[in-house]
Amino acid sequence: MDKPRHASCQCGVLSAAIKPGAEHQTVLCHCSDCQKRSGSPFGLAAYFQRDAVEVTGEAKEFSRRTATGSELTNGFCPQCGSTLYVKLKRKPDLLGIPVGAFADPTFPAPLRAVWAQDQHSWITLPTGLKTYQRGTDGS
Repeated sequence: MDKPRHASCQCGVLSAAIKPGAEHQTVLCHCSDCQKRSGSPFGLAAYFQRDAVEVTGEAKEFSRRTATGSELTNGFCPQCGSTLYVKLKRKPDLLGIPVGAFADPTFPAPLRAVWAQDQHSWITLPTGLKTYQRGTDGS
């Protein structure tokens, strides 16, 4: 059985508890918006069913249009600014938690990478990782 997982912002005011055994899909995104949100060359989030995640604390939200014309909302701590969750309008039953918020070096590797067209040239991905130049539809 999967161990219980907990994620939090840097200051600990905003946190998320994941139900034990909750399945997830971890996705690495190279798009420029994820780069700006994370402050790194990519974003990495684990997506869980919303009912498997309990968010505690007050979050501020920022919504933006995606390259595919949908909407993505980042929930972040109003104290320290750390992103704690990601909501996708086209997949309202899922909630993404940035993998770094778990601060767990044993967290499983991503299942796929998207928007590889924006990947930094010096990034080397794990062998066998399913990669899409744009979104997961391959367009």
